[in-house]
Amino acid sequence: MTGHHDVIVIGAGIHGAGAAQAAAAAGYSVLVLEQTGIASATSCRSSKLIHGGLRYLESGQYGLVRESLRERDILLRIAPQLVRLVPFHIPVYRHTSRRPWQIRAGLSLYAALGNFRRHTWFASLPRAQWGGLDGLTTDKLQAVFRYQDAQTDDAALTQAVMRSAQSLGAQLVLPGEFLNAQRTASGYTVRYRTPRGEAESHCAALVNAAGPWINSVLERVIPRVPVPAIELVQGTHIVLDGPVQRGVYYTEAEDRRAVFVLPWRGMTLVGTTETRFHGDPAQVRPQPAEVEYLLQTFRRYFPERELRLRDQFAGLRVLPLAECAAFHRLRETLFPTDAPQQPRLVTICGGKLTGYRATAQKTLALLRAALPARTARADTATLELTS
Repeated sequence: MTGHHDVIVIGAGIHGAGAAQAAAAAGYSVLVLEQTGIASATSCRSSKLIHGGLRYLESGQYGLVRESLRERDILLRIAPQLVRLVPFHIPVYRHTSRRPWQIRAGLSLYAALGNFRRHTWFASLPRAQWGGLDGLTTDKLQAVFRYQDAQTDDAALTQAVMRSAQSLGAQLVLPGEFLNAQRTASGYTVRYRTPRGEAESHCAALVNAAGPWINSVLERVIPRVPVPAIELVQGTHIVLDGPVQRGVYYTEAEDRRAVFVLPWRGMTLVGTTETRFHGDPAQVRPQPAEVEYLLQTFRRYFPERELRLRDQFAGLRVLPLAECAAFHRLRETLFPTDAPQQPRLVTICGGKLTGYRATAQKTLALLRAALPARTARADTATLELTS
């Protein structure tokens, strides 16, 4: 079986779904190959947040924060069933590494990067209200700041984006195992396996959105293209019995990393960790030391809460290879290509759930010169997403 498409996307996580939606909205014919399931890996194992990235201000990533805040506002508008604002609390203790004035300054800059829209306002919570914060310890507590960001069901959001892509004409092959891609004068011939046997399709442009498997995909591209220097970083979350009622808590672990405590399906989600991962991405599992790290952090802030572990899961982030700890690295998405001029293959390297739509637009912009002229069908910034 042989076909032809303008764009073939490998992977149906949030970035693959976003790329398929963007390409279909721009009028291109799209084929998506997904081996396991929509949002079956990292895109169902995140912290479930749509946020501007407050902590990225410390590393000077102002452009990323501004973009994320803009994308958050777009998602609040086009996906009200899937993305909702929730209050975030930042408790500041005597032992907290950042002083209240630093938090206030950071939140002020956060609001400025969000153009001081209502969703970016923040406040210092009066001491009289501290006792109502889900059992948050007040011992040596100096201040509590409250601001707003958003929460989502990451898997449901990914599925909604893929449904939107399909409604615009994108075709999804599931299961569809990518076998290899051969460069031609006009694009790539892609071979893949389905339950009915092997098939191939030619495309003008190829998007590698395979997440932790991006280098595995690139190793099957002929002729060989440069493989980006990346590493996989494992992030583990735990789910505890009983919910936090007042919103999300932005806490600081003993090693000064940020750990979120948030409501999730009537329970409490705590995460995440950052552990270098080696091996088969399909075999990622929470490590006992990671689970204990999260439990200790939760106990530090909610010492009176009963600890009943209900679930645990781990996902993988793709980060540029570097010596420094993952927490301190830049989080800009990288877009390695097969050629500096008129690329026909773009790999999405890294990326945040919040910015999936902007990431898709950047991917498509890199491929425009290789694609035929088409009439746009829709604008992803206004397309409604439903659960």
